[in-house]
Amino acid sequence: MKYQRLSKEQLEELHVEFINFLATQSITADEWSDIKANNPNVAEEEIDIFSDLVWEGVLDGAQYLEHFSKDQIHLFELHDNQMYLIAIKVNNETIDITTPDGYKWLQENLLNDEVVFYNASKEYGTDKNLDKFKLIQQGANITKGELFNYFSKLVQDQE
Repeated sequence: MKYQRLSKEQLEELHVEFINFLATQSITADEWSDIKANNPNVAEEEIDIFSDLVWEGVLDGAQYLEHFSKDQIHLFELHDNQMYLIAIKVNNETIDITTPDGYKWLQENLLNDEVVFYNASKEYGTDKNLDKFKLIQQGANITKGELFNYFSKLVQDQE
């Protein structure tokens, strides 16, 4: 398995897609019931293959990722050959930007000397979707890019 198995809840949400996936494998509902009962390893393999296909589609479509920690925000814009990063670091140990009050402080103090911006770009390794997936495993979330675009404009305006 390349990524990670979808949770039971995720599989339930994708029930129709999973049925279509089994149909492409020429597996009927009765055959699937038989496989689950008599060949659980084969059933697990089918679920793993389906999970990887879902992840591939999600990762192919992802254009932005965000990761928040106590004192940093990492905003990624995902292109074909590389990813761009805008990082915001708060150099004040009393501020936790993962809380509403800390985030409000950041919004009100973007130009404060305790707030530092970084820009970087990085080419993907041999498998760009795996690179994206690793960021998600580390806590990043797929977004529509509002924060990236906001901070991108802010950084450009400051140059």
